[in-house]
Amino acid sequence: MVVGLAIVTLHMHEASSLKDKRSVVKRVTAHLRSKFNVAVAEVDTHDAWGVITLGVACVSTEAGHAHAVLEKAVRLIEHERLDAELVDYRVEML
Repeated sequence: MVVGLAIVTLHMHEASSLKDKRSVVKRVTAHLRSKFNVAVAEVDTHDAWGVITLGVACVSTEAGHAHAVLEKAVRLIEHERLDAELVDYRVEML
């Protein structure tokens, strides 16, 4: 069993409140869960309006499969989130 973990940092240029941020986090996490069957949660920067830090986890029998799923999830965020810019991400296998 392999656990893949991606830490994704997004920047919201238009955020004016934590309510705006929560709205984006909720949409992103729901979309990733339904499309890729991964676990997603905001893991840091909870009180910063313009920064979102997400943890995305995938369990698989092969490291290559877990890595591919996480890379696809990151690419989806990068290309479909027009209200949040992908600043950084890293993928680890545990």
